[in-house]
Amino acid sequence: MANFYTDNPNLKHHLNHPLMHKIVELRERNFSDAEKFDYAPSNFEDAMDNYEKVLEIVGEICGGKIAENAEGVDHQGASCADGRAFYADGTVENLDLCRKAGLMGMAMPRRFGGLNFPITPYIMAAEIVSRADTGFENLWGLQDCAETLYEFGSEEQREKYIPRVCEGETMSMDLTEPDAGSDLQSVMLKASQREDGSWVLNGVKRFITNGDSDIHLVLARSEEGTKDGRGLSMFIYDKRNGGVTVRRIENKMGIKGSPTCELVYKNAPAELCGSRRMGLIKYVMALMNGARLGIAAQSVGVSEIAYREALQYAKERRQFGKAIIEFPAVAEMLAVMKAKLDASRALLYETSRFVDMYKIYEDIARERKLDENERAEMKHYTRLADALTPLAKGLGSEYCNQNAYDCIQIHGGSGFMKDYACERIYRDARITSIYEGTTQLQVVAAIRHVTTGTYRSLIDSYAQIEYPAELAPVANSLKELTALFDNALAKVTDANDPKYLDFMARRLVEMAGDIIMAYLLLQDAKTDSSFCNTALVYAKFAQAEVARHSDFIANFDPAQLSAYGI
Repeated sequence: MANFYTDNPNLKHHLNHPLMHKIVELRERNFSDAEKFDYAPSNFEDAMDNYEKVLEIVGEICGGKIAENAEGVDHQGASCADGRAFYADGTVENLDLCRKAGLMGMAMPRRFGGLNFPITPYIMAAEIVSRADTGFENLWGLQDCAETLYEFGSEEQREKYIPRVCEGETMSMDLTEPDAGSDLQSVMLKASQREDGSWVLNGVKRFITNGDSDIHLVLARSEEGTKDGRGLSMFIYDKRNGGVTVRRIENKMGIKGSPTCELVYKNAPAELCGSRRMGLIKYVMALMNGARLGIAAQSVGVSEIAYREALQYAKERRQFGKAIIEFPAVAEMLAVMKAKLDASRALLYETSRFVDMYKIYEDIARERKLDENERAEMKHYTRLADALTPLAKGLGSEYCNQNAYDCIQIHGGSGFMKDYACERIYRDARITSIYEGTTQLQVVAAIRHVTTGTYRSLIDSYAQIEYPAELAPVANSLKELTALFDNALAKVTDANDPKYLDFMARRLVEMAGDIIMAYLLLQDAKTDSSFCNTALVYAKFAQAEVARHSDFIANFDPAQLSAYGI
């Protein structure tokens, strides 16, 4: 039985990044919890040891029962009866294992029953869970909705709900509606305030992941006569109070163990979370940033299992008297799959560390006033996190889909059959570039960081790092790619045409992303020689991609937009 943490040394590599020292000390408030909780760490080494031990538990459970249950869960799926959703038998077993192991509410403070994990090791656990069963990660990973309760709920609400999440109750975020998908400002589910000040909800929500959860965060229209985002507030709905029924469960292509529900709210009692009118403007934006990071982790988990399945098959399958991995065409596919996997993982954990830094400072600011240096650091990491979150989700999910596709291709005809896991992996992968904001919407979020120079500044900071002589050719090639990116950006922005910029946005974002990920792999190779081949392969891949986009932009006349219907 495999342990999905210990069998992947790349995870430990990313967990031991130098920035983790500062993250841990800030998160632990100089380890003050050690005086109150016997399981709290007393120093940095103790904290890191705790993270590793918990991740080993996650890896053991995932490499064991959760991975074993994945195929059965996919076949059985979730079901709906009498207005309720029911998990597959394997999912029930998985949740029970996670509860007993104390793996719920991992990132919540200890005073609420959590483990007080920083986001980085928690996201690492999410990657591991996704590798075992992508659909189950949706249920387990929704515990991060508790972060919204912690950040924006009252202390009474925190004390009421967060311990329940830490004990294993499930959560959901009820945002989308039949007529309001990505356009959340069109949400119309009605929140009405009674004379006694309490609230009830009425309406329909659709495409709600884990929609029959114990605790819901609900986006609803609280202000009469409004039609945009300024009339929306966030509410907490407790399943114990009744008033919500499951009308149906969607019959999906993949992630079948995760029930995607249509919900009917009928005078459902709810509590206002935070301030009125801030539901979409502030709270959902914070919620979505966390969700995007979660899907980025899910995507890396899928990429990992897709690569491993492809590699194992290529070693075992023999054609013309030799294993197919010995054919250059197959070897190249596997090398590129590994490069995309390592690149998306490097970006994922760079992003999670940036998110950790600004979130921890925000939390400290609730306890005391930040000094000038702390405020500057928080602002710096907030900007970087805002820039990298859509990049990690957008590019990571695209690579995840590409790796799942290539996994089937390496299996050949066998990959099209349900006898092999790659068929399920392929179906599960497809949703990652769609939910929590499609890749196209991630580009919309990312392009401003192209035009305002956030990505360019980050690239400059990476370029200034001194790399060993054996990596110098790769580092020099990335400087050449950066020059191509600069020229392409100048051509697009000099045109001063918003439609032209929107049209080229995907290419510019991908160019920036390719260069950033290539530099991150270069940094990995600098500290761990096992990344050297991956860094070279990805740099070659990036070279081709950046050149392709550069050539397209250089030879495109904005007058040609009409040919594309623009």
